[in-house]
Amino acid sequence: MPLAPGDVLEGRVAKLVPFGVIVELPEGRSGLVHISEIADSYVRDVADYFQEGDAVKVKIIGTDEKGRLQLSAKQAERREPIRVVEHQRGPSAGPIGPLPASFEERLSSFMKHSEQRLVDLKRSQDAKRRKRRRR
Repeated sequence: MPLAPGDVLEGRVAKLVPFGVIVELPEGRSGLVHISEIADSYVRDVADYFQEGDAVKVKIIGTDEKGRLQLSAKQAERREPIRVVEHQRGPSAGPIGPLPASFEERLSSFMKHSEQRLVDLKRSQDAKRRKRRRR
């Protein structure tokens, strides 16, 4: 049976790569789910969503010039992270909390944190200047 764009198939994750996931399909074929086609939200690490050997439903979205299948997991089924990872930020960034819901709240939060970082930077630079003057 020939595979065509738009077909939804069940496959198995063969390999995790930094830019996506290689999925083995029936009939011995395989294809790539690019990192942008894993979930609707930003995907920092494919290991947050997949592990080798996982069963996955994928949709064929096309083929490239070499005949390799291009697949999408987010168009076939909604996918949530299998593990939640708190990514670390710099030491002066402060704790990471949940993002506010509206754009205005997020902008306000960004401005507040940005202003605090600028104040910290200015204090640091002023302290260095005072040390130089004492010499």
